[in-house]
Amino acid sequence: MNEHTHGDMDGAAEWDQRYSSADRLWTADVNPALITEIADVEPGTALDVGSGEGADARWLADRGWQVTAVDISQVAIDRARETDTREAITWLRADLTVDEIPGRDFGLVSLHYFPLARTDETSIRRIIEAVGPGGRLLMVSHEAEGIRAHGRNPDDYFQPADVAALLADGWTILTDETRERGVAAGGGAHTHDVVLHARRAE
Repeated sequence: MNEHTHGDMDGAAEWDQRYSSADRLWTADVNPALITEIADVEPGTALDVGSGEGADARWLADRGWQVTAVDISQVAIDRARETDTREAITWLRADLTVDEIPGRDFGLVSLHYFPLARTDETSIRRIIEAVGPGGRLLMVSHEAEGIRAHGRNPDDYFQPADVAALLADGWTILTDETRERGVAAGGGAHTHDVVLHARRAE
């Protein structure tokens, strides 16, 4: 499945090399949690953080969203743009741990398997603040065992529960659970998703 920011904290050069090593790094399938949580939401503006080759961004655009799709890898962004040139999607190369958030007051901010170090609370707070009034935050992570299977310590990264604890008054948590992914990924190691879906008050 499309695990576009999967697994590590490498920089742009490492991700560019990784994407360049294959015609397609991930599948073209949309992440299942995005379908489950957002399919019935009225479209607006969306920020897809760690958009990779663009499956989630294309799915959102198909449903009427205006999407800003951001990834650290220029190779991934170029590949996604070549696949889909619609004006409904703006493809941007950026590292949101150092670069400015490209916009504000999004109706949806989506992070799937985005590895953000627990030491970088500033970045996750900036991402949360990009959600506009009435907007939604969707964060999906590997469960702990899935992270360990890839040689990483889950305690080193922000998990959905950590992000839920950072949400201030005015947020409603709609989903906070671990669920079966439906189709195993990552060589079979990734069988469950940890899903946080929260809505900001109007």
